[in-house]
Amino acid sequence: MALTGRLALLALLGALVPIVVQSWWALLGVWAALLLGVVTDLAVAGNVRALRFHREGDTNVRLGETARVALIVENMGRRRLKAVVRDAWPPSAGAAPRTVRVDVPAGERRRVEIVLRPTRRGDRHAVTVTVRSQGPLGLAARQLSRPAPWTVRVLPAFPSRRHLPAKLSKLRQLTGQHVALIRGQGTEFDSLREYVDGDDVRSIDWRATARRADVMVRTWRPERDRRLYLVLDTGRTSAGRVGDIPRLDCSMDAALLLGALASRAGDRVDMLAYDRRVRARVEGASRTEVLPAMVQAMAPLEPELIECDAAGMVSTLLSRVRQRCLVVLLTELNGAALEEGLLPLLPQLTSRHLVMLAAVGDPRVGEMAGARGDLASVYDAAAAERARAERRRLTAELRTHGVEVVDAPPEDLAPALADAYLALKAAGRL
Repeated sequence: MALTGRLALLALLGALVPIVVQSWWALLGVWAALLLGVVTDLAVAGNVRALRFHREGDTNVRLGETARVALIVENMGRRRLKAVVRDAWPPSAGAAPRTVRVDVPAGERRRVEIVLRPTRRGDRHAVTVTVRSQGPLGLAARQLSRPAPWTVRVLPAFPSRRHLPAKLSKLRQLTGQHVALIRGQGTEFDSLREYVDGDDVRSIDWRATARRADVMVRTWRPERDRRLYLVLDTGRTSAGRVGDIPRLDCSMDAALLLGALASRAGDRVDMLAYDRRVRARVEGASRTEVLPAMVQAMAPLEPELIECDAAGMVSTLLSRVRQRCLVVLLTELNGAALEEGLLPLLPQLTSRHLVMLAAVGDPRVGEMAGARGDLASVYDAAAAERARAERRRLTAELRTHGVEVVDAPPEDLAPALADAYLALKAAGRL
């Protein structure tokens, strides 16, 4: 039972009555009337203990979009229930409306629809449902809080999916319309066609030419069924924000675009999220299922404020991947972290696999490097130039170990990584 503001006001007036009327009998009368009103409200208010709650609606939503979850309020009691319902969710779920008035006759049910606009990835759980049934006088109410479990998984936003049609068009050119003019590792014989100016003479098929009057050349297409292993660094460096976006989310977006493109190219795609232990893993998924599996695995991931164990990550990779494949490390070009962790271990990895490292660059550094307005700006520019020089040095050192490096700002990282993958395909290196 909950007393309302009106009850408190009446109690205060009741305490002041003796001063005004100088009569204890008047005070007793006021309190008796007040008590009668409270008893009446409690008797008439609906029985909140007779309520049952059910849920239905969306269980998945992409970050930036809306989900709808219905709360079904069922009145199992004998009296009509008029109440205020509050469906509590975490603030990051963005639930609205916060409270709803319902009128549920005995034996019936009413549907309350809640719209969620989440602001963070991960699982968002409904907390409790609180129902307050107030009496007609507004002096007292029956209130009850009960759990009504429901979980909505907020998936990565995947803004780079808008680039997928253009990248698929380039992929179709590689696999069909345009001929790869090189021969060697990573290419498969496709068909024969007549020679045209500009074709590589090494592609001439002399046996087919001898059988026909025209010079025939072999056409080649990138090999299919290659393996691509995406590795997400979920250590402390992934917690940094570039603009308003965590680095980990930028890496996820790039991994999703590359995964979608590679699966369409006929390659097998696996994924690993690692810091000091495996946080998520997707292996063995079919080409039609790999993208949904990656999205579901990424959704609950959060950066861990610990240093990534590069030795453990490399050991895990080498134990999981036996045949040669393309390993894409989505991490940060951080000098201390790379020099103490990954760089000494690269020979073990590059001797068995083709390695590519993708890192998110901060566009703010470029803005600072060009500022010259005042003394503070000059110091900022000097610091920015030093940071850029450090990234160039690390990039050059990684390339001496045979590592392909993609360093781009958040909005360009995903398409740049996809282009680097297509370039490896076109060059016959994958």
